Amino acid sequence: MEASNNDEKTNTNILERSEFGVQLKILRINDQIRELQTIIRDKQTSRGDFVFYADRLIRLVVEEGLNQLPYTNCVVTTPTGQPFDGIQFAKGNCGVSIMRSGEAMEHGLRDCCRSIRIGKILVKSNDDTGEAKVFYAKFPSDIHNRKVLLMYPILNSGNTVIQAVRVLREHGVKDSNIILLTLFCTPHGVRAVINKARDITILTSEVHTTTPNHFGTKYFGTD
Repeated sequence: MEASNNDEKTNTNILERSEFGVQLKILRINDQIRELQTIIRDKQTSRGDFVFYADRLIRLVVEEGLNQLPYTNCVVTTPTGQPFDGIQFAKGNCGVSIMRSGEAMEHGLRDCCRSIRIGKILVKSNDDTGEAKVFYAKFPSDIHNRKVLLMYPILNSGNTVIQAVRVLREHGVKDSNIILLTLFCTPHGVRAVINKARDITILTSEVHTTTPNHFGTKYFGTD
């Protein structure tokens, strides 16, 4: 489900769907991204190919997620002795993966930020009621002072992410300091999360009425 031009605001790399406001950011679609989405959705894709192409899409989302983090100006000296006006990440960023599928995104984050600290949250949903409950959470002790890249590849109902955000709040994290990195999400899931956390940022490659919910089992080979 793609929005019309009247419903989108654009910049170089991302789109913003006006119905969700500036909280939702979508990677600008191109042939590469569409192919990756197609391979991940294809039931004929082998697990080896699935992991390879999923990792590529994860990397694209993570790279754009890093663009949402604050930078500071700096000056470095080149090998020829010339000063160069550059930028560097502001200190105080971390990742948090929602287990288990969110752990698939950790490698992509570490490929970009080798020393970044990563916390974990385990949320399980009741098969009958769909109610999500937190079973485990481990974060850096100073997470309340950090920007958080919350990693969860499939945003469907939004219940799991809402519970994860609740736990982060309990540890002093402001909604405005949470950036949800997800590969695929539904309009319903986006609305549910935004309604509960109006200052959160959601970054995804696609908003569609159906999502590849087999992602976690396929990626980890438990299907």
